Order: sequence, then structure tokens, then C-alpha cells
Amino acid sequence: MRRVPDATADSLQPFVIEAIAPGSVVHTDGWSSYKGIQGKGYVHEATPLAGKGAGAAAELLPRIHLVASLLKRWLLGTHQGAVSIEHLDYYLDEFAFRFNCRTSRSRGLLFYRLVQQAVDLDPVPYKQIIARAIGPQSHNHYQQ
Repeated sequence: MRRVPDATADSLQPFVIEAIAPGSVVHTDGWSSYKGIQGKGYVHEATPLAGKGAGAAAELLPRIHLVASLLKRWLLGTHQGAVSIEHLDYYLDEFAFRFNCRTSRSRGLLFYRLVQQAVDLDPVPYKQIIARAIGPQSHNHYQQ
């Protein structure tokens, strides 16, 4: 997960290229900003939601709806909506980690994995955490 500045093709398509392996099927809601990704090595399946009603997203794209609903509930419930934009990328990282590990059969190893990452990764300076830049350059704190 990563925040993007807006829903334009200039913002969404670079994220798709960075996050999804070429040759993959990219299933979207038909938003016009995704048009053209099939020319960049992806199979694009669009399921337009316009005019389908309030429950259409949950029915037509259930996995995306599940993740968005859980993220919203976690941010509003656990953090009482007090997540600042400066720290949002780090909250998204934590949510993705928790979501990906939620069905792990090795739950006892989660703490071990967390300690391993803490030892293997360099600390992130506070100035970098609060940087306001949006884009791949601000979210590569794990790759330094």
C-alpha cells in the first residue's frame, strides 16, 4: 500500500508499474486513469461500478472492498482518526504487515520476524518520517 497524490493516470499508473509484476491481470473499477496500462505489459480487466448502487463495490470487487473497509475501521477505531498525513505511509506499512499476517499458521513467529526486521533494517530518521513528499522516493525507507 502507498498513498498517491490523486487519482490521475500520472499518479496511479506508476504505482501499478512499481507494485504489480508485468504480465499480471489488473482488475479495476473502470476508472479512466487506468486506461493504457494494458499497453505497459498488463492485462486490464475493468468492472465499471457507475450506476450499480451502493453495494456494488463489495459485490464486484470484494477483496479491495474488504481491505479498504478494514483499513478505515483500523484507522478510525484503533487510532481514533488521529493519523497525520506526515505519518500515513508508516501506518499503511503497519496495516499491510498486519493484514498479510492475519491468517499466518505461524503466529508465534511473527514476533521473531518483527525483531529480525528491526535488526536487519537501518533506523528511519524522524525528519524522513515527517517528510511531506509523496511518491516512490518518500516510501523507499525499507530499501535504503
